[in-house]
Amino acid sequence: MTSIVNSEQEDNDDLFEHYKFVASKGQDPLRVDKFLMNFVENATRNKIQQAAKDGHVWVNDAIVKSNYKVKAGDEVKVLFEHPPHELLLVPENIPLDIVYEDDILLVVNKPAGMVVHPGHGNYSGTLINALIYHFENLPTNSSERPGLVHRIDKDTSGLLVIAKTETAMAHLAKQFFDKTSEREYIALVWGNVEDDEGTIRGNIGRNPKNRLQMHVFPDGSDGKEAITHYKVLERLGYVTLVSCKLETGRTHQIRVHMKYIGHTLFNDERYGGDKIMKGTTFTKYKQFVENAFKVLPRQALHAKTLGFVHPVTGQQMRFDSVIPEDMQTCIEKWRSYAKSGL
Repeated sequence: MTSIVNSEQEDNDDLFEHYKFVASKGQDPLRVDKFLMNFVENATRNKIQQAAKDGHVWVNDAIVKSNYKVKAGDEVKVLFEHPPHELLLVPENIPLDIVYEDDILLVVNKPAGMVVHPGHGNYSGTLINALIYHFENLPTNSSERPGLVHRIDKDTSGLLVIAKTETAMAHLAKQFFDKTSEREYIALVWGNVEDDEGTIRGNIGRNPKNRLQMHVFPDGSDGKEAITHYKVLERLGYVTLVSCKLETGRTHQIRVHMKYIGHTLFNDERYGGDKIMKGTTFTKYKQFVENAFKVLPRQALHAKTLGFVHPVTGQQMRFDSVIPEDMQTCIEKWRSYAKSGL
């Protein structure tokens, strides 16, 4: 499996390492520009070729051209004269929906479409840009990200806890690591989920065939342990409304686990849920689904409930958020359609 590091280290000659990839044992010879396109999200081949032309692409500590063939075991780096953009944090006056706040922590309700932290292609308008504008001296996590204890995807809405002190950061991070925090999500998925409730177990790691996706490795050969408990809330014909409780917190966990059991999230573009996956061939039905996609132009996933122990008072805290209007409207559409007899 190819290992990936988004590095924040300074390299030789005052160059900064932005990416480092080590080609896996099974890597067939592949041009370095094509290789990097498989790994760097939002990168175009033109940009990669320009970077190579400017001497920013290195393999095994030597500058290479775009046509260099990457082989198994090669260490590929992208180095620039400036630090990674995600380290150049700029405070931005972006309003926050604060559900709870005290001197130790705050809980925010993140809207869909907001990226949690800066990264490739998203250097501004993130939750962290907003946090550092509104709050001074936030503690950093192990990835040098101010205040962040956990994260949710850009197009997932819902609750996040933010640490305001080093003590809170350490205490809350340990709760998430020890799986004692409570996280419940509401998802609308394709198909009729047969069992009323169940548990999905399967290691999650990067998909070796598509680096922008995560993948379930049921034999445990790769990835990290992932456990999702689900419960059917409402059956709506060709889709099902489910509650998912996370025992672990892997990247795209619910999206990947639900796809793994045959129930991709509704309108989840990255995992194929933005196409009609269940239903009839009638034109009227196709139009209905297209309208539902327009109403909810993102994956149907909302981080509804968050629970944890307060780091100082020891009090059990639990927060609940309303399903956002776009997702609620989409659910109502399916509810009406299901009642009409499909």
